[in-house]
Amino acid sequence: MESRDPRPPSARTPLGRARDTFDEVRRRVLRRRRLIAALLLGVAAAVAVRSVAPPPPATATLVVAARDLPAGRALTPGDLTTARVSPDAVPDGTGGDPVGRRLAAPLRAGEPVTDVRLVGPDLGAAQPVGTTTVPVRLTDAGQVALLSAGDRISLLGTDPQAGTTRVLARDATVLAVPDRASADDGALPGRLVVLALDSDAVYHVTAASAAEYVTYTWSRS
Repeated sequence: MESRDPRPPSARTPLGRARDTFDEVRRRVLRRRRLIAALLLGVAAAVAVRSVAPPPPATATLVVAARDLPAGRALTPGDLTTARVSPDAVPDGTGGDPVGRRLAAPLRAGEPVTDVRLVGPDLGAAQPVGTTTVPVRLTDAGQVALLSAGDRISLLGTDPQAGTTRVLARDATVLAVPDRASADDGALPGRLVVLALDSDAVYHVTAASAAEYVTYTWSRS
């Protein structure tokens, strides 16, 4: 007995099967047309928002101290890290690789490494106009430990024999406070500090450093 195919004749050919599949897909799309419309509307809204959103702000890479660092330290890769900042926040004097350079002044964690914080020819760039960079040995090493780069001090010279005190220089700028290991040889008392002195005061300060008890007063304004 001959069997009969229950499918309609149109479904027995590849074209018919394709047409049936298309019809089934269309019926399913029509049943879900509201959901599909909502999804398309959401995608369109997201694209529109992204197209009008402002571009991300520009940033620059800045080399900063990874932790608090003392003056006189020779910088290693572990002492440094990078931070992303606005280009307007990048200070002058940055750039280049500071690894191996020695700090002329202490650095706080996160503080940028600039040329005026490193021992070298650029250190004098931090001094005011009309001044001279001079290393001065202050008699009391404990007093030097209180100073930081940028402090403004007045130097005083005391004659221990005459018992008199005089002003040697006013408004000197502290450029660097080298650590004791890199600045002292143990033969002389006191401790070195690098100052920007008024040119007229250089002779008086250097002469007093050899014969008098040199101290200072200062303000952190």
